Amino acid sequence: MNQPLIYCATDMDDIVSLPFASGVACAFTRRAPGKATPNEDSIALISCNSGAGILVIADGMGGSRAGDQASREAVNALSVATGSGCDNTDALRDAILNGVEQANARIGAMNLGAATTVAIVEILGREVRPYHVGDSMTLITGQRGKIKYQSTAHSPVGYAVESGMLDADDAIYHEERHLISNAVGMPGMHVEMGPRMILAVHDTVVVASDGLFDNLQVDEIIATIRRGPLPEAAAELARHCHERMTRAGDDQPHKPDDMSFILYRGS
Repeated sequence: MNQPLIYCATDMDDIVSLPFASGVACAFTRRAPGKATPNEDSIALISCNSGAGILVIADGMGGSRAGDQASREAVNALSVATGSGCDNTDALRDAILNGVEQANARIGAMNLGAATTVAIVEILGREVRPYHVGDSMTLITGQRGKIKYQSTAHSPVGYAVESGMLDADDAIYHEERHLISNAVGMPGMHVEMGPRMILAVHDTVVVASDGLFDNLQVDEIIATIRRGPLPEAAAELARHCHERMTRAGDDQPHKPDDMSFILYRGS
């Protein structure tokens, strides 16, 4: 069975940076400031073979122990499903979908009322494809800040933004932003699969829980990650988000929460 190169459901004191697939990945996770209960996020970089792998962020719901159990179940199921290695796009896609379906069944069978969101990016050489369930998100941006892909949260607020009924800058302050309509462990769970994309040399992939996107506007995230070495960008992103969580401002988003992200650039 293939094992995640990184798997953490607690806290990281520092950014972890390492060669991964066909590039470099940086990962970080931390529980909400002042929180005594476990971090309910889980994070994984799962290597399938040389040049191939998947990035995974899972954000557990349900409170107490159930949330962290659900998120761990999601990354474990994906690790097992992709454990034999995948040599082509179809095999990796099938392994990811099977892993999410298995996690959905196992979390439901726990009978704890738990669920988890999940955001996944498959990497095969320079080709990537995102998947998600819930409001953990994927953002792909170019060196000049152009958004090449942004997932839509499976929530009333997310759909309102997508339809044009709600401005994206206003959505981050919406009182019902935390409500979601789709999660792993819910009856009727469905996986949204994004398009296949070819990464340019300086494109950056962000996979993150809502702890990041509920505290920083998308343009703030892009401004932080688009230039410079990836580890420095990741450290600045973690610092900026932590500051936003710990200091409320009248004109700034502020929502203390568990926060996890993975940044990836091809080489």
